[in-house]
Amino acid sequence: MRVTSNECILDEMDITEKIEQLRMEIRKHDHLYYAAARPELTDREYDELYKKLESLEAAHPELVTPNSPTQRVGGEPIAGFTTVNHAIPMLSLGNTYTREELESFDGRIRKALGDGVTFEYVCELKIDGVAMSLIYEGGALARAVTRGDGTKGDDVTKNIRTVRAIPLVVDATDESFEVRGEVFMLDADFTKLNEAMIEAGEEPYANARNTTAGTLKQKDSREVAKRELRFTSYWLEAPFLKSANHADNVAWLEDAGFPIGTDVRVCVDIEAVMAYISEWDTKRAGLPFQTDGVVVKVNSLRDQDELGFVARSPRWAIAYKFEALKASTTLNAITLQVGRTGVVTPVAELEPVLLAGSTISRATLHNEDFVSELGLRIGDGVEIEKGGDVIPKVVRVIESSRSAASAPWTFPTTCPCPNESTLHRPEGEANWYCTHGSCPWQLKRRIQHFVSRNGMDIDGLGEKAVDQFVDEGFLSSIADIYDLSQKREQILLLDRWAPKSVDRLLSGIERSKEQPYSRVLFSLGIRFVGEGVAKTITRVIPTLEKLSSATTEELEAINEVGRRIAESIVEFFQDESESAIVRRLVEAGLQFEMEETHVVAQVFAGKTIVVTGELETMGRREAKEAIESRGGKAAGSVSKKTSFLVAGASAGSKLLKAQELGTPVLSEAEFRALLR
Repeated sequence: MRVTSNECILDEMDITEKIEQLRMEIRKHDHLYYAAARPELTDREYDELYKKLESLEAAHPELVTPNSPTQRVGGEPIAGFTTVNHAIPMLSLGNTYTREELESFDGRIRKALGDGVTFEYVCELKIDGVAMSLIYEGGALARAVTRGDGTKGDDVTKNIRTVRAIPLVVDATDESFEVRGEVFMLDADFTKLNEAMIEAGEEPYANARNTTAGTLKQKDSREVAKRELRFTSYWLEAPFLKSANHADNVAWLEDAGFPIGTDVRVCVDIEAVMAYISEWDTKRAGLPFQTDGVVVKVNSLRDQDELGFVARSPRWAIAYKFEALKASTTLNAITLQVGRTGVVTPVAELEPVLLAGSTISRATLHNEDFVSELGLRIGDGVEIEKGGDVIPKVVRVIESSRSAASAPWTFPTTCPCPNESTLHRPEGEANWYCTHGSCPWQLKRRIQHFVSRNGMDIDGLGEKAVDQFVDEGFLSSIADIYDLSQKREQILLLDRWAPKSVDRLLSGIERSKEQPYSRVLFSLGIRFVGEGVAKTITRVIPTLEKLSSATTEELEAINEVGRRIAESIVEFFQDESESAIVRRLVEAGLQFEMEETHVVAQVFAGKTIVVTGELETMGRREAKEAIESRGGKAAGSVSKKTSFLVAGASAGSKLLKAQELGTPVLSEAEFRALLR
């Protein structure tokens, strides 16, 4: 059948309309989830919606726009952050800790505005996060800048675009305006991140605020996209609105799709402000995020202008800071916890005590050195804290309560698991390890990692199911997962298992065999091999056979693979028990080699290459991927280690530096010849 040009145009219009409908639908559900906390879709339903948009955009790349939800995932790493001046300075707030100081603040406001002038305050919770300025031009996000020193900050737009709580496009207006707010992490997300760090044998992060700040300074926005950062708005500069007060501005922000504070409240006087503070000092323990106080602002924008500023803070606002959340209790015992990589973590077993709205009976002690530095002994009185940290921690020993008969604690040398294997602490590391392959604690966590969503993504094999199958003896290694189809009738005899749920599990196991080689490598749980490293390695070493025989030196030559990672991989494949498990996974049909279309000659192995100027035939990101896929390292600056520089049009300081150092310089045509 012949298709007319009119029909083609109609199809094109239909596709454009469909893509825009999907974008609007996803923006709506992003707002419901991240801003309104009223999700209407399950994660799976949302993912299906997102994949539809991805598929359509992949088929029609000419229709992809910078503000599409699919563009939040991050792109080319940032070479360096540009400093940007704030049009209106981002000033800090004065702090107060007592009712008397707050009453003095109120007295200063009354005196400055004059006797008989009535005014209101607006109170909102002070989230312990990172201040951010968002500039919208024509209703679209154009720039995001950190507070910096108050007058200028870093342009972190690429990283902020990955935060789903922040609208990329505002339907309420096509005007230009500025929004300020706080970027932060929910307690649950921070806890999850720290648990992953501990599992990987890394030091956990100290607190959510510092972790958020560090995340926003990541050079690769793809890494930022993996962190569940949130945003709440608290200030608006929009001349076109002609608002009379701050509360009206906050209402507009909420209507426009921006998340606002949990309880933004207008208070008629200082007594109402104190009531608000007292209420939230009690209720803050139940919040899903960290708050360190209450911000009090004069509501009238006209009054704010009249009051003005002093030094580096406004006269019309102040922050009331809550006391840190602490409690005293007794250290009853120190037990050990084993992670999937064999890391053994000491845990404080405490006399249960109420702190921040929950009963605390355990707290991580991180490692042997942490316990030694505190000087902890069993039976000691201790002070625990849950202020800026989500995970409760022991902060000091109450030595006055110490028994004369107490003795310093020493790290056990035997694993508490039923196998009672010997623990060891590698030279130069802070952690002790249990390396016994059949340790049930280690096994459960290793299987949970293998089947996780970012791993083999096996539906139906959650934490409880893994624990149940290990306890029943069905699973003694990750390879046993692919033998569960032979145990269908036995599984049906267990609690909580019905024919439908078993079939779903077995289907999920079968589908996992289609996961790509990089996912399989990550899922094996090799120490220090995360998702990004797994992808990098599989691009350079495209088969398991070659990877298992690679030397430390060969692995170190790969970009982003340091000596610690290289030694860990070599050690893994030299372990006969691990090799036996991998052989069984190969026999089960898992993917242990890259598709041929993705394999290219490693012509840049061991080389560091810098690209500068404007390339005519490819983008900067494409050039970087071409270098890395061929085994090279794409660097952002020229140094003595640079193998050669690729210079496009308008090459500047990097070209001059290369010429000074005698670094070889290639034209774009010469570079493309090497790629071929």
